[in-house]
Order: sequence, then structure tokens, then C-alpha cells
Amino acid sequence: MPSKDLQLITKNNPMKKLTILLFICTLSTIQVGAQENYGKTINLGIGIGGYSGYYGYVGRSMPVIHFNYEFDVAKNFTLAPFVSFYSYSDKYYYGNPGNGYKYYNYSETVVPIGLKGSYYFDSFLKASSKWDFYLAGSLGASIRKATWDSDYLGDKYAYNRASPLFLDFHIGTEYHFNSKIGAFLDLSNGVSTFGLSFHGI
Repeated sequence: MPSKDLQLITKNNPMKKLTILLFICTLSTIQVGAQENYGKTINLGIGIGGYSGYYGYVGRSMPVIHFNYEFDVAKNFTLAPFVSFYSYSDKYYYGNPGNGYKYYNYSETVVPIGLKGSYYFDSFLKASSKWDFYLAGSLGASIRKATWDSDYLGDKYAYNRASPLFLDFHIGTEYHFNSKIGAFLDLSNGVSTFGLSFHGI
């Protein structure tokens, strides 16, 4: 029941009653929104790729640097444009009966870019405010640049058998050291990463 003072203020005055009700609802919404805010976050991580996803054609592991900026789209759901980077060198055996066969050196830089969508299950899991848990998917394409030995005359894309397009799935968690900085672990069929998150950017 409203207090007597509130009843006196709002008695025969529906506008005041509506204003007070809207004010209370606004405060409640702000409180819930603060609890569900995962956006305005920079995630910077490193990982190991090479055997799966859009790294599969390399055939060996290598360090990968990953960066994304996460923003809120809906309750418990964020989108994050991302860019990754890795570079490696290898040899390719090529030749013909007339000129003979030998190993040619090449190096490649790959920059995967795309968009990651994450859904957070903190409320469902009743997780502590120190922890976040999510499932995610990322869709993107890899930009590649390769350089070869100057005397290599073969197909410069013979080694590259993977599509530049990729769709990866993720499961991850973050531990918050404080309201501004956390550490995350992201496990994926593309490349798994761990690193730091910077909130409120």
C-alpha cells in the first residue's frame, strides 16, 4: 500500500501518479541494465592456430593475435567486429623434369576479419558478478598476402586449399579483476585465445 503522504500527493491527480510510477520504473530499468551490460569492451588476446577452421591449410601451429570491440545489442547479447593477425614462412616442393625439382621459400600474412555474436548465460547460471559465461559464433573472411622466391614460376596458390570464408563457434568465460579489467578464455573450433578485457571504453 502507498504511504499516506504519497496518497495525499497523488489523490485526484493522475498525472502526478503516472509521473511517480514512470520514475520508479525508470530506476528499476537502469538497475537491471547495469547488471546486464557487457558492451563497450575491448578484448585483446593471443592464441595458437594452425590445425582447424580457417587456419587448417597451414598444417602446423602458430601464434595468432586477436582484437575485437564488443557492444550491447540486446539483453545478454553483444556483437563484436574483430580482426586477427598471423604470419608464417614455409617451403613448397616444385619443379619439372626439364628444370629439376627443389624447395621454394614463401611467406604469408593472413588477416581474418569479421563479426562475432555472443550470448551471456550469467543470469541463467546464477553466476557471481566476478564471472561471465557465453556461447558465440563468428563469421568472417581471411585477407591473405603471400610472397615467393623470385625464381618460382609455379602456381602461387597451389598450397592454399582453404576457403577464405569461415564460420567458427565459441564457448568462453571471463573473470573480472575489477569493474574495468578482466581476463578471458575463449575456446573455439577456429582458434582458441586468452587475454585481457578492458571495460567501459
